[in-house]
Amino acid sequence: QVQVVESGGGLVQPGGSLTLSCTASRNIFSFYAMGWYRQALGKQRELVATITGSGNLNYLDSVKGRFTISRDSAKNTVYLRMLNLKPEDTAVYYCNADDVEYNYWGQGTQVTVSS
Repeated sequence: QVQVVESGGGLVQPGGSLTLSCTASRNIFSFYAMGWYRQALGKQRELVATITGSGNLNYLDSVKGRFTISRDSAKNTVYLRMLNLKPEDTAVYYCNADDVEYNYWGQGTQVTVSS
C-alpha cells in the first residue's frame, strides 16, 4: 500500500509564503505524475500543480508565477513553494500520486491566508 504524507501547512498573512512537502513511500519516479490539489470550504477539489515523471509541469492559472512545484528524488518528496499568498488560496491542500490505474491521496494539510 502506497502512502503519501503532506506537511508544511499553517496560517500565514496575505503576501506571505509557505512550502508544502509530500513524501511518498515509493520512488516518486515510479508514478506517472505527482501533484497538489486543493479544496476550499464549500468548493470542489481543484488541481493546483502537477509534475510528470518526465518533468512536464502544469499549473492552475491563478497560481502561475506564484507557486512552484519541485521534487527531490533522493527523498521521495515533492514540494509546493507558495509565494505572495492570497486569502483565496485558503484551502486544504492534498498531495496526489498518480499511478495511472490508481490515485493515492494524502490526508491533506490546511493552508489559511488571513490577516
